Amino acid sequence: MGAGHLRGLYLQRQSPLHAVASHVKVLAAVWLVVVVASIPRQQVWAFGVAGISIVAGFIFSGLTVGQVLRRLVVLAPFVPVVIALPFIAGGEPAEVFGVAVSEEGLWGAWNFLAKAIVGVSVSSIVTASTTVPDILAALGKLRMPKILVAIASSMVRYLDLIVEETSRMRLAMVSRGYSPAWFWQAKPLATSAGSLFVRSYERSERVHAAMMARGFTGTLPQRRVVASASQWVAVCAAPAVMTVVLLVAILK
Repeated sequence: MGAGHLRGLYLQRQSPLHAVASHVKVLAAVWLVVVVASIPRQQVWAFGVAGISIVAGFIFSGLTVGQVLRRLVVLAPFVPVVIALPFIAGGEPAEVFGVAVSEEGLWGAWNFLAKAIVGVSVSSIVTASTTVPDILAALGKLRMPKILVAIASSMVRYLDLIVEETSRMRLAMVSRGYSPAWFWQAKPLATSAGSLFVRSYERSERVHAAMMARGFTGTLPQRRVVASASQWVAVCAAPAVMTVVLLVAILK
């Protein structure tokens, strides 16, 4: 049982970022996102510098334009909110193409959209060049609490199984004539969700008992990965530059 539902995010290919140790990429990604999230929204030029770093990351990870756009689709549900924000926010009025909008709302929409795109893009670069087991190993390498790493690892391993069981339960319900079309027909669905929770809980207890019987001590075995100095310098260059940009943007 692996992370089958997440394999589509990882690109099996050779690229400069694929060769970098996973904990270096994860640390650099978190660093970059935190720095960009701290940039004042009025400093548009600083977001431009961040955009250059993101484009470089896409190139070095081997992502094509189509793959980038498909990964950015996750932001689609938030687009209506971004569009509506200039019209519903308060503050001083401004005129854009002859339409009166809120200046505060415009800055808020820009701030949200720019930082969201950076966050999704950085996570896309990491997941495209790093497998899920390597990401989990990186979290352990970066001193994340061992129990949290173990829980995340188990969740990733068994999520496929739960999804498949949900599909089988839905198929069984449909074959027995269940086809919900109204709100009051949701009771069987709620009952199935409760049954799925109980089954998952019981399975987790059995899996934990089996792991303890085999000598599980709370940590999963991990292979030793050593990052070279050149990897640290190359990958951390972008967040380091953005840190300087942030300081300039704040002091400007």
